[in-house]
Amino acid sequence: DAVTPLTWLMAKTERMAWGTAIMQMPARSPAMTAMTAATLDLMSGGRFLLGLGASGPQVAEGWHGDRYGKPLGKTREYVDVVRTILRREAPLEHHGEHYDIPYTGPGASGLGKPLKIIVHPRRADLPIYLAAIGPKNVELAAEIGDGWLPIFFSPERLRETYGDALDAGFARAGSGKSLASFDIAPTVTVIVGDDLDGLRGLVKPTVALYVGGMGARGKNFYNDLACRFGYE
Repeated sequence: DAVTPLTWLMAKTERMAWGTAIMQMPARSPAMTAMTAATLDLMSGGRFLLGLGASGPQVAEGWHGDRYGKPLGKTREYVDVVRTILRREAPLEHHGEHYDIPYTGPGASGLGKPLKIIVHPRRADLPIYLAAIGPKNVELAAEIGDGWLPIFFSPERLRETYGDALDAGFARAGSGKSLASFDIAPTVTVIVGDDLDGLRGLVKPTVALYVGGMGARGKNFYNDLACRFGYE
């Protein structure tokens, strides 16, 4: 769980900002995520960064019991609901393809009504980072996110691998959005020591797990990324 250790770390520090990388969307309703984000941001004095990710079908359906569906549309709705709650301008009401709030579908009691978060969030514009691997997901992150959480990131290959996706997302966002105003926060493994080959050997199993075994057969986003980097 990303939130538990982060809460402990924020309680032990005073100035450092801390972010979740990542809070899996199928594990929490967007309202629960907004409540958690607002609470941590208030308790830490405005040091919380919200990192979100859609995960993959194997985890979403096999672990959380949530329909994976269409990740692009689902992410867009999820972020919209979270931002609406944090703005606290009006009671929450959202009726989309993926989220129906208040719920009005089959089995609904009819007693649900639009609600507001009780606390007053410290920041309505609390930074939201999106984990994204595929070009379309990166484009969405550039459009609606404040930052991007890439994995196996290669700065030297940023332009050739993701340049078009980032440019398209910034263009849709408008308001002069660009790399200068967009935070790229990659996952980086750091192991300190003098034995380069030995230390590299500690990293390889994790890379192998993601590239070779993460996700379902025939649908592994990390494997697809490695292929785009030229390791097919």
